[in-house]
Amino acid sequence: MSACRAAAGHPTRPLVDGSEIPLLGLGVWQVADGPECVNAVRWALELGYRHLDTAQAYGNEGSVGLALRQSGVPRGRVFVTTKFYPARRDPAAEAQASLRRLGLEYVDLYLIHWPQGGPTWAWPGMERARELGYAGSIGVSNFDARELEQVIAAATVAPVVDQVQFSPSEYRRALLQECAHREVVLEAYSPLGTGRHLAHPAVKRIADAVGRTPAQVLLRWCVQRGIPAIPKSTHPERIEENAQIFDFALSDAELAALDALDQTSSTQRARERKWW
Repeated sequence: MSACRAAAGHPTRPLVDGSEIPLLGLGVWQVADGPECVNAVRWALELGYRHLDTAQAYGNEGSVGLALRQSGVPRGRVFVTTKFYPARRDPAAEAQASLRRLGLEYVDLYLIHWPQGGPTWAWPGMERARELGYAGSIGVSNFDARELEQVIAAATVAPVVDQVQFSPSEYRRALLQECAHREVVLEAYSPLGTGRHLAHPAVKRIADAVGRTPAQVLLRWCVQRGIPAIPKSTHPERIEENAQIFDFALSDAELAALDALDQTSSTQRARERKWW
């Protein structure tokens, strides 16, 4: 199992276990299994993406794996994440099932999708999945600071990632600080607010000032802080647009203006409302 090497121009961030996670990925939440998902993933790989994020709950792992095989990109150059569906009972067995669907020998990162049933019960099974070689790295998603602390206290191998909803409007600063203190990389899903944040006047004003699109500004805000981001799109032109974020920088004033959009009061929470 080798560490992922990202394409030229797509930087990575080291994880505490020695792996590296690309700062830009393609998320496939709410992307239909079949041609829509296969095409989106193939377009992303053709455009230089080397980070794919799926989940058991998404029902499209098979399409992600098929697209990866069809792309011709060597497996060792692509960082693949999937997530344990916590309504199930055995993370190791479910990881093995994910690998069958993906057609892969391992995933680079395996996350508990949300803390249903409590934050710690599934962690021994996650560690077992790693020991069995099903996952290179393990982590969590939608865990708040207290839940993350509980997992780390109970763990033999600590989580290396906490993937949460994160953007200028959901700037969970206290959770980000706790992750940094614990040597856990916070990863941003919905960095564009599923499109809601693109029309914000402050975002549009900064985009006009730097000659970029609102989506590029929001993604640059993440990666300029070293926060991996996994925007979702099924349109080739938007997938390409989202990748063009490594050849410009936001000023301190522009970063501060985006910081001021936070609606979470710099929370330690991972979500405002739980769905589990």
